[in-house]
Order: sequence, then structure tokens, then C-alpha cells
Amino acid sequence: MPMTPRERVLAVLAHEEPDRVPIVLGPSNATGIKMVTYRRLKRLIGVEAPDEYIYEWPELGTAKLDEATYQRLHADVRGVLDHFPAHVRERNAAREPRSPMIDDWGSGHLYQGPDDWFPGIHPLADAYTLEELEAYPWPDMTDPTRFEGVRAEAQRLRDENVHASMGTPWLAFPLERAFSMQGTDVFLANLAGEPEFAEALLWKTQSLCKVLMDGFLRECGDLLDMVKIGDDLGSQVGLLMSPAMYRRILKPIHADYIAFIRERTKAKIVFHTDGDVYDLLEDFIEIGVDVLNPVQASAGGMSDFPGLKKRFGDRLVFCGGMDTHHVLPSGTPDEVRAEVRRVIAALGPGGGYMLGAVHTVMGDVPPENVLAMVDA
Repeated sequence: MPMTPRERVLAVLAHEEPDRVPIVLGPSNATGIKMVTYRRLKRLIGVEAPDEYIYEWPELGTAKLDEATYQRLHADVRGVLDHFPAHVRERNAAREPRSPMIDDWGSGHLYQGPDDWFPGIHPLADAYTLEELEAYPWPDMTDPTRFEGVRAEAQRLRDENVHASMGTPWLAFPLERAFSMQGTDVFLANLAGEPEFAEALLWKTQSLCKVLMDGFLRECGDLLDMVKIGDDLGSQVGLLMSPAMYRRILKPIHADYIAFIRERTKAKIVFHTDGDVYDLLEDFIEIGVDVLNPVQASAGGMSDFPGLKKRFGDRLVFCGGMDTHHVLPSGTPDEVRAEVRRVIAALGPGGGYMLGAVHTVMGDVPPENVLAMVDA
């Protein structure tokens, strides 16, 4: 008898082999589909549904999938998401067309073209002193409008007991928040040149992420199967910082954060980090990461799927693995199907693998290749 989607996911999280590899596509920005491809996909499969965005955030560009499309994609996981505070949503809805979208932290996205926005506003780009951090108007992470409907959605999924649930409060990632406040290049330079300031900023962003996560888990932590956090730590060819710097500065922040979450939920911890992070996998396991996403197939040591499975497969669940750099956007459907078979053969045996794209399915991916992936 086939498993239900939730049974399938829970088996994999327990490192047991399910009836088929679960599919994670749609429940969060990092596991989602951009609106351009979503529209094409709906046309291809004959689904009529409105264009809605996750987090009600058009500038992010990631679609909130309708249930018919979810079903056609054989997707096993559904997302439980928070919101921007009501005053931020209202302010952005009333702004001039194509003007910058400013979030609750004061960072923002700039218009580039139709369906194309870029995170280019960094309110602390010129800051380098502790006094500037103290003076900054940080957001209120306890605003109750952030959590409207969260409990109801998590309860619905649990009552139906069909699909697994993954909670993803936006953007509760300490390093990426520091990037959004200063810009990636500026903050990485400060890690090296102004370490006291950089570390203080990281602990500040983490403290606010913890407040948000606390409120989110108070609403639904008892109902979730997974909680997704993370921080992008890698590039195509290596880490954004040395392993020694990670272990000295950021690892204690991640460890404290994960311990905080574990005190509030039994949900498994999904840690999202792009790029070649092979040299940090033992660290992730040590601090309590259960699931690694997205397993970037095109990035250095992360491309060795048999090696990853052999060394870490009994301690990490892998989620992702389908290359969005070359195969999904540029391959034929037959090549996509062959890649699915290759990836599952390497990561699937014995359980511990959920198939998904390496980060968001971008606008250059043909919808035919999305269907080839999930059907395979």
C-alpha cells in the first residue's frame, strides 16, 4: 500500500526507506518556483488559479502554489509561513509603482524589470561602530500581525494528516540578515577588518531572529514536522569564509539558535545553505542539523553525491540535489529524467533523501523540465 506524503517524509526523516523518494517543491522560497515558471507550468497542466506570492511578497518573486499544482507535482510537503507586519504590508501596497520595496528591517529590493527585483538597499552599509548598532531602529519581532493564521494553517495540515509540514518564518537567518543590512561584500569585509562590529551585528540579528522564531513556534511548534533555518555560507568553489572563522564566530551563533529552537519544538531542523559547504558538514551535524538543503550539485565537494551519502548519510538527511545551474534550465526532459535517476541512485538508498531543486526553480526553467523531474 502506498504511503501518504507525510508518512513518506517521516520515514525519510527517520532514515528509513519510503515507498518512493519524497518531493519537496513549493513550501518555501528556497524550495519554491519563481512566478514566471509557475505561470507557464499552470498553462501547461491546464490549471486556472490566481498568481499569488509566498509571504504576500511580489518582489521576492516566488509563487504560492495552488493545491491543484501541488498535486500535479506530487509534492509531499506544505509550508507554514508567517507575514510581514501589517503596517509594512500596507505601506508597500500603497507605494508608487516600481519604487523600492522596504521591509520591516529597513532593507529593500530595487526594481530591475518585469518580475525582477534585486536586494539592493542596505541601511547599515556605512556603519562600523557599536554605537551605530545601538542607535538603529530595529523591528518589533513580537508584532502579532506577523503570526495571523499560522496556527490555523498548521492545525489544518495536522488534522488532515496527509502532507508533511515545514515552518519557514521569514527571514530568520542571522548571517543573511547581516548581509541584507550591510550588503554581502561590506559585511564579509567587516568580518575580516572589523570583527568586533561584525560579531556584534551577527548576535544582534540572531537575537531578533530568536524573538521571531519564539513567537512563531509558540503558535505552531507542536504541529510542525520540520522547521527551516540556515545561512548561505558557500560559493561555487568554496566557502565565503574560512572554516576557522566560521567555527570561531558563526558556529556558536548557529549552535545557540538551534538549541533555542529545539527547546520549543520536536520538529526536525532543516538547514539551508547554498554552495560548496562540504568542509562544514561535520560542524552542522555537531550543532544539531537534521536536514541539509539544497545540496548544490554544481558546487565543489557537494557534487560528490556518492561520497556525501557514504560519509554523512547516516547522520544527515539530504534535501534538494537537482541542479538548477545547468540541468533543469538547459537540459532536455530526457536529460532531466536521467539526472533524477542518477541523484536518487546516489542519495536515496536506505532513506535519508528528499528530492528537490537546488534552491528556487528559476524563471529560465522550462515547465516541461519541472514535470519531467517530478514524474521521474
